[in-house]
Amino acid sequence: MIAWKLRHWRAVGAVAALSLAACGGESDQAATGDGGDAGGDGATVAPTAPEAGGEAGEAAIGESGGEHGEAGVISAYAGLTGDQLTALRIQHLRGFVMAAEQIVQDGSAGGEPAEAAVLVQQGMLEVYDSAPDGFNGLDVTALREASSGFEFTRPQMQQRLRASQDALDAAMAGLDVDEAVLVARLVDIATGLYQHVLVDGMADPIEYTHSHGAALAARNLLVLHQDELRRRNLAAYSRSLGELNRFTALWPGRLPSDNPATYQQVVVQASRVRLALSPYL
Repeated sequence: MIAWKLRHWRAVGAVAALSLAACGGESDQAATGDGGDAGGDGATVAPTAPEAGGEAGEAAIGESGGEHGEAGVISAYAGLTGDQLTALRIQHLRGFVMAAEQIVQDGSAGGEPAEAAVLVQQGMLEVYDSAPDGFNGLDVTALREASSGFEFTRPQMQQRLRASQDALDAAMAGLDVDEAVLVARLVDIATGLYQHVLVDGMADPIEYTHSHGAALAARNLLVLHQDELRRRNLAAYSRSLGELNRFTALWPGRLPSDNPATYQQVVVQASRVRLALSPYL
């Protein structure tokens, strides 16, 4: 089933790319507010899915803050401008890379470099290609190589993914951001995407993986900036890390199990993460 889904995604990906071109360039006009680069955060925990059918429709949904992306993502970007918006784009894309790294590390369970390539390809289409000028000069060379590396060996793919991470780190450097707000927004993205995982009793491995990547990117950011966040509020950081660990544990593997977490469980735990982060927000 996963192999069929991957082939299916590559086919509709071409349609989605044409849809993105038809939608035109990104508008960087964000929702009203006092900048959004730091401070208050008004995204909902469970974004409402726009009315768009299928993967291609999701990739071509209207521009809210300029983000095309999948259904469930739009509201997570609402109100962000400047460095905060740029950083969320970078971390959202990083989630696809982190999920791809998990695939190639999980070779004993059937993970192949070709699957990782498709996942990076999805991230480039759904996150980067809708706003290529909004990534602080990100060097996409390694990302493009990884996205086309269907014949790579596992070590070759691991090297391209590591180089992709380095490029994302370089793009993040120097941005003036509020990391806690970004963590909360990434949790919103993971939650919004998860509402499409369970359909008619079946778990969609593509949506599951995209959602998982956003959760991984949220934890990556929280741990990376732990020194600063601990200085700001040690107790809040400890609670936030604990709740975020419980959030990411709702994705116990790179593919959904026979009994995956329900959307309601993800929403409840996302709310707990946001409550723990509230002293920062």
